[in-house]
Amino acid sequence: MNKCLTASFLICLFVLFACSDENPVPKPSTYLRMNLPEHSYRIYKSGCPYSMKLSNIYAPSNVEFPQSNYCVESIDLGPLNGTLFMYYINLPSKDSLAEIINFANDKVDEHKIKADKINFEQIIQPNKRVFGTFFELKGNVATNFQFYLTDSSTHFVRAEVLLNCRPNYDSLRPTLDYLKKDLMELVQHFEWKK
Repeated sequence: MNKCLTASFLICLFVLFACSDENPVPKPSTYLRMNLPEHSYRIYKSGCPYSMKLSNIYAPSNVEFPQSNYCVESIDLGPLNGTLFMYYINLPSKDSLAEIINFANDKVDEHKIKADKINFEQIIQPNKRVFGTFFELKGNVATNFQFYLTDSSTHFVRAEVLLNCRPNYDSLRPTLDYLKKDLMELVQHFEWKK
């Protein structure tokens, strides 16, 4: 009789839980942890009129010269699955610098809607004639890093990083921290060709 009561009790519990109004909620997908190598760099002399320190895991993939005063360069970010685009322009005049800087700032502002926060850092290296601003956009944005550099008279470069994945800031944070270190190294060792 005891076995019969236990079995009927278990059947009743099963029926009660099986008839529950709650639908099971799937768990969000997880992301694999990336094992990235230690940071190491080399001097990279671009086909555009500048050189910089570039991480050994990144590879320049394309340089375009549509005009003699303009250059576009793509740098493949290797295991980070993205591209650093660098747009160079030879300034037509000193007076055009403010307009071009405003254009670069507008490109950052396009992401204000999605960005949780935008941090920026001024780059001032008078001995190398390199001046500019490095922007870090936090949140689920299309580009987490942008910067521009100029010598304030002749050269101007604007850059942005695009990763080939859906923007998910929390999951990308370790990759973004790794990339930020490489980008800061690039900016701090950036030089114009003479």
